[in-house]
Amino acid sequence: MRPSSHRPLVVGVLNCTPDSFFDGGVRPSLERQLADARAMLALGADWIDVGGESTRPGAAAVDADEECRRVLPVIRALAQEATVCIDTSKAAVAARALAAGAQIINDVTGLRDPEMPAVTADAQATVVMHMRGTPATMGACTDYKDLVGDIRSDLLTAAQRARSSEVWLDPGIGFAKTARQSLALLKHLHLLVETGFPIYVGASRKSFIGHTLGQPNAADRLPGSLAAVAAAYHRGARAFRVHDVAETRQLLDLLHAIEAAGIEPSSDGAPGPRWDTAPAGKTTDHALP
Repeated sequence: MRPSSHRPLVVGVLNCTPDSFFDGGVRPSLERQLADARAMLALGADWIDVGGESTRPGAAAVDADEECRRVLPVIRALAQEATVCIDTSKAAVAARALAAGAQIINDVTGLRDPEMPAVTADAQATVVMHMRGTPATMGACTDYKDLVGDIRSDLLTAAQRARSSEVWLDPGIGFAKTARQSLALLKHLHLLVETGFPIYVGASRKSFIGHTLGQPNAADRLPGSLAAVAAAYHRGARAFRVHDVAETRQLLDLLHAIEAAGIEPSSDGAPGPRWDTAPAGKTTDHALP
């Protein structure tokens, strides 16, 4: 589940909820959920992140039975053909999702449920996200003494509780962070990369993009979402939870191709000429007159 040297990971968001901030209520049937998941896989998604409870600010809490009712059918159907991640903060839901075929746990509360660490032992990987407070209260939990240092410390403490063989850290863009703090966190993401844990980022369509660019409608935030992915990739993040799989896949593949590009050797095996140099008195083909 780690990205290969050739390809960072794209995680497609499959919200099976009536109230998620961007796509809540658009998948009222199992058939629609499966069709959307398979479309994301065909477009280049590496995982499908299945969620049954909205974590948008002020979202209503959902009990474990209702959450399982929403997510287990699609997990069972997808597990034989895809890597499935269960997006939940409840150990009971995570355990049932793993039994249904999910391989990864994505916990936005950083394993706050005291039973969750034990459940992670049965997962191939765990994504530990940073959030202070709850979706209902996190807007009042943005007072940090040292933004990146505090988040790094909190994440490392939470990661120690995970028992899966692989642990990813998610800085929790937009969760108990103001728009300005979310931007600063993206700017300094390399400080989390230095922990040695692989970094997972979910910035897709979020309100900090709308606040920064003057786009109150989440449907208008694709360009900003792609910019956030590019910024995070350049700072070392290697997995990206997104609503727009095709666009993100192409963006990341091109960024990686640019980084991997080199000059082809000449026919005799010697290095070819540098593209940005030319003999004295002459210009390269692309130079301005």
